[in-house]
Amino acid sequence: MNPPPDMPPAASRLPTDIGRLRLAKVYAQAVLDSADAQGCRAEVLGELTQIAHDVLPKAPAAQAVFASPRIPAEEKSKIVERLFAGKVLPTTLHSLHVLAEHDRLGILGEIVAAAKRLADERDGRRQAEITTAIPLDTAAQASLTADLAGALGMSLAPTFTVDPNVIGGLIVRVGDTVYDQSIATSLVRLGSRLKQRSIHEIQYRRDRLGTP
Repeated sequence: MNPPPDMPPAASRLPTDIGRLRLAKVYAQAVLDSADAQGCRAEVLGELTQIAHDVLPKAPAAQAVFASPRIPAEEKSKIVERLFAGKVLPTTLHSLHVLAEHDRLGILGEIVAAAKRLADERDGRRQAEITTAIPLDTAAQASLTADLAGALGMSLAPTFTVDPNVIGGLIVRVGDTVYDQSIATSLVRLGSRLKQRSIHEIQYRRDRLGTP
């Protein structure tokens, strides 16, 4: 994994979420490029996901060190070597060292999420955020995803969330486009149309009364 070009120095902070996400995307691309070159993308993403979501949350001391701007990058790299050498693929270990050297281990979770999104894009899958009123089991999620993919004519990488306010329907976001099929939204739209119709009828009656 080659360090991303034109990156701020390690001492610089990330003051906004936008800055964190932008950096995460840049480093995610570098991780994927390195993994693709070695033919081990799925394995590297799997190991980094496990580290970000399973290993580090159970090691708060290490997590605090990685996130601290006061700990030298060299010390963080030594901790990476001690924790993961011989336990992950060389490409994964190298990626962790690069992140340590550039003081970006504190945004590992964002980098992993961005790498997954980029991997889906490279494979021709579009990210789809699907919101339903009730939780769906795995079979129902797969069936719904297949139906949506067929209807939209594209391959989807879905993320499911639950919102009880989506009454009896679902909301699907693909990129900047929202496909809203919720009953609640339909009722709002129906109410708006009825209100508009009433306004037109009142105006029509006024116009008739004012006509000699």
